[in-house]
Amino acid sequence: HLPPPTPRAALSLSLMASTANIDAELYGALMNGDGNMVMELCRRIPDGPLHILTIHDDTVLHMATYSKQKDLVFQLLIMIRELPPPDTDSDHLDKMLIHQNDIGNTVLHEAATSNRIVPAAMEMLRRAPKLLSMRNERGETALFRAARYGKIHMFKYLDGEVNKIFASEGREEARTDFYKRDDKTTVLHISILAEFFDLAFYIASNHEYLVGERDGDGMTALQLLACNPSAFKYGSKQRSLERLIISCVTTEDTGVTEEGASTEDTAVTEEEEEEDEEEEVQSCFRVPLWEAIRNRKKRYDSAWKLAQFLISKDTSWEATESAMDKSKPKTHKYGGPSIASQDQEIISTPFKVAETPLILATKSGIIQIVEEILKRYPQAVEYVDGEGRNILHVAIKYRQMHIFDFVATTMEIPMMRLIRKTDNKGNSILHMVGIKADGHEAEEDMRSPALLLQDDLLLFEHVKTILESHFINHLNSEGHTAEKLFGDSKAQLRADAKEWLHRTAENCSIVAVLIATVAFAAAYTVPGGSNETTGYPILLNQPFFVVFTLTDVLSLTFALTSVLVFLSILTSPFRLKDFKQSLPQKLMLGVTLLIFSVSMMMLAFAATIILLIRNEEQWTKIALYSAAFLPVTIFAFSYLPLYISLMKTFKYFLNNIGEAFPRCCFHKSQARSTPSIPTQSQASGSTCTPTPQTNHYLV
Repeated sequence: HLPPPTPRAALSLSLMASTANIDAELYGALMNGDGNMVMELCRRIPDGPLHILTIHDDTVLHMATYSKQKDLVFQLLIMIRELPPPDTDSDHLDKMLIHQNDIGNTVLHEAATSNRIVPAAMEMLRRAPKLLSMRNERGETALFRAARYGKIHMFKYLDGEVNKIFASEGREEARTDFYKRDDKTTVLHISILAEFFDLAFYIASNHEYLVGERDGDGMTALQLLACNPSAFKYGSKQRSLERLIISCVTTEDTGVTEEGASTEDTAVTEEEEEEDEEEEVQSCFRVPLWEAIRNRKKRYDSAWKLAQFLISKDTSWEATESAMDKSKPKTHKYGGPSIASQDQEIISTPFKVAETPLILATKSGIIQIVEEILKRYPQAVEYVDGEGRNILHVAIKYRQMHIFDFVATTMEIPMMRLIRKTDNKGNSILHMVGIKADGHEAEEDMRSPALLLQDDLLLFEHVKTILESHFINHLNSEGHTAEKLFGDSKAQLRADAKEWLHRTAENCSIVAVLIATVAFAAAYTVPGGSNETTGYPILLNQPFFVVFTLTDVLSLTFALTSVLVFLSILTSPFRLKDFKQSLPQKLMLGVTLLIFSVSMMMLAFAATIILLIRNEEQWTKIALYSAAFLPVTIFAFSYLPLYISLMKTFKYFLNNIGEAFPRCCFHKSQARSTPSIPTQSQASGSTCTPTPQTNHYLV
């Protein structure tokens, strides 16, 4: 048995229990927003609002500030002034005001997460100016916390206070410490990472020295922005309807000044706070979808505005690698290792260095940043990264073909040099089609493997047409041609595509056989029956009987033809080149015939019903036709995405037909080009100018 507690221990336990009860009441009152109860309970405690309340060393003032109860925070600050300090230390309460919780946050750190309590932050700094420079465990000042949570009014106020301190002093290093935490992340970095682009623009325009600062990963602000394709209209793939809606939405002025703001403008007035609260109330009465689209467009506009400013200050593309190829054009496997392969054995970089914004934007597919950089600095198109790649290598590897096409159509002269460049491993731009981009796979691309393989094959063919002939059989440092590298890298995708096509053809052929069976049986069970004497159908002279007969025959014909098409897919050798045109065309033809067969069968069904109830009203016939075409419509819409994907095959087929015949047109590029050897069509006296077989970009 334990000995009974001493009177002093019993008193201590009683006080602890009493304190715990008060803490529970205080915490509950704070969570419920009961300010009167909080004030009453604080009067019972010696430290009042500075009483440590939570297990993480938060005071009552911490919790009130964190919960953004503006009026309560003011009342607690007034109570602190009224509390008599202990006799031993007259500054005890002011010292308690700079108390930090277990992660190092002061009350000003908590106040920095809201725009509504800027006046309370003013009072805090008046009582304890040291709060402005205090850091938490991560090295964040209150100013940094305001940027982290996108509180622009609070940031402007705290930024103005920092400007007052260093207005007459030249200690730039000490000034920079306010805007940076321990891992070298600045307020500009964190505002971009948190996607508060309006605040980031304010910071960049008022503190330009932060534009070139690098964080712990060596990334500048523009590099971080170039890694965020969702922040731009065309940086991420959008549906046409969504893009149309966004283009129709107008945004109001964000209210962020482009130039530096004076210290008088940094403080938030009561009127601004009331306007913010009114906007929050009004947002409840707006259409949620429209409001979300409006906010998204506002974010796009602010991101683009920030990007333009950062690009105007960026010249990182000047630090380029040499444009000299480290490997010569090689079409055989004899001789020693190339210079590129020797360098690869010696050089090993454990730390991955960040690329320039131009390369990062190309990887992410942000065409707006690429266009703006090349618009301001056209010579940046010749930039070569540490791996010897130019913008074409990166665009092809990461499948950003809209950037590839932009460079090809707007930079004709540089293209002559860009298409001849090989990287440090001897890879030409044609090799890049077969190189898989690590970490940049199409995560949301839910298309079938056959269509993905078709895209890669069409891309290989497209790049091959603009490349010089001797680069087609060029060997890289590993001794692989572009075609060999492509075949090896797409082996698994080819196997998946074969399995998908085989399974799809089998399932569709089963459906087609069932439709053919029904159509064949319907031909012998005509609606209305047959005349027992003559054997002719009773309803033979009815107009809809002809409709029934035609649609039933067409349904049977289309179904059997689609079965033959799907059988041709099943018996195909599934060569790699077949996935480019042959197999997708057969699939599109088979599915088309299957849809026509279903449509004809439903028309035959509708004609049969109308023949049986031909004396009914007109609206009955309309309703029957509508009901008959409902499954056809659903069937057609379910195959619409597949059809859109297969249209690439149809376009490729039309292009091949167009190239096979001369075009009766005259191109300016042909007029400027040097005369070539007359072709057979020219020798025969044709008046049409033949389309050149080689691309005008080639040298």
